[in-house]
Parts: sequence; structure tokens; C-alpha cells
Amino acid sequence: MTGKDSMDKLLKQITDKLTAAFGDRLVAVILYGSAASGEYSGDFSDLNILCVLTAVTTREMRDAEPIFQWWRKQGNPAPLLLSATEVQTSTDCFSIEFHDMKEHRRVLHGQDVIAPLEIDDSFYRAQVEHELRAKLLRLRQKGAGASFDNDTLARLLAESVSTFCVLFRHALRLCGFPSPASRRDIIAQAASSFGFAPQPFQTVLALRDHTEKLKDVKAMEVLEGYIAAISRVIDAVDRLEK
Repeated sequence: MTGKDSMDKLLKQITDKLTAAFGDRLVAVILYGSAASGEYSGDFSDLNILCVLTAVTTREMRDAEPIFQWWRKQGNPAPLLLSATEVQTSTDCFSIEFHDMKEHRRVLHGQDVIAPLEIDDSFYRAQVEHELRAKLLRLRQKGAGASFDNDTLARLLAESVSTFCVLFRHALRLCGFPSPASRRDIIAQAASSFGFAPQPFQTVLALRDHTEKLKDVKAMEVLEGYIAAISRVIDAVDRLEK
């Protein structure tokens, strides 16, 4: 079974489980993230699911619990559980997520609740900066704990690069630069626009693509340039008008 076949099987399974559990309370099941944009990697990517219900009460939470437990055991984050009203009213709080869904999504069941949305960008800049800084802090925390194990540190970088590519794309959009879809194009554009060396990110992307081996990467050296690049992007976003 190919990676795509395996992914499609899992997506059908969770859609069937959600449909059986919620019936006519289920408004939509939507795939978003790297799997929807065509850059899914079974080793490093998650399957991100938005589950939209007519309402989210403790009843829905109880009904969702066994499905979410099963889904996490497959190596994926729990689906986002939102009511149809929350989808309409929370675009200002989750502008990154909704912009991503606008660009790339796959409706697995029900209505395409994303297509008609008008996204409120009131807090967009602040959300991008917050996410960049939070993910950088998390990278430092994890990196400090893995700094003496080259393979563990290299894998940490490979697991983080997808998130930073997403945030770089939003930083490019905020700053008025082209914001490509593919990770390699994002890094090339961000390196040119924000003035950092692309090599650390290119190395990490090669790890994800299995064209570079963990043992052949000097992870601490890559981490140094990786963090420096992230800091440049944060500085650019921070300088935007608030």
C-alpha cells in the first residue's frame, strides 16, 4: 500500500467514525495542512482534521472522545472541534489557520464551510509573530535536551520545518512579498526577502525527503543557521506597523 493509499484509508476511517458518532449534528469534516496541499510525508507530517458540528457541548465531547483517542494512536493530533457558529466568528483569532484552509483543503464530508468565509485580519500580524516566537522557544527547549545526540537533534529539526515553512509563508504575505506554496519555494523566497542563508533549511528539507541521512548531517551546525534564519523573520514581522 502506498503512502497515499494509507492516508486515504485513514481519512475514510475517521470520516466514517465521525459520521456514525454525530449523524445530522455533523456539518463538515475537512482535511487541511500538508496533506491537503500535496506535501504530506508519512514520516514527519500529521493529518489535520477540522470537524464542524451544529453545536459543541459536553455530549459532543463525550461522543468524540473514543474517536480522538483512536486518531491520536495513529500518530495524528486530535481534530479541531468547532461549531458552525464558531467557524463564522473566530477567523480573527485563527487567521493563520483559516488562511491556510482557504488556500488548501479537502472536504471529506458535508459542507464546504470555508469557501464563503471572510477572514478578519485584525490580529493576523500579532498571531504570526506569536507563533514564530513560541515555536522558536519550543525548538530551543527541545534542542537543549537533545544537543548531545546528533540523530535526535536532526530529527527534531525535520519535524519542525513544516511548521516554520507555514509561518514563513504568512510572514512573506504580511510583508508584501510573494508567498509560494511549496516548502522549497517558500525557503528560497524567504531567504531572498528576509536576508538569511537558505542552506540550513534546505538540509532539513532533504532529511524529510530522505535525500539526506541523519548520520550525515551535523545537526548542531544546522541548528545554528536555522535559528538565525527564524530570528530574521521574526524581526521583519515585529517591525511591521502594529
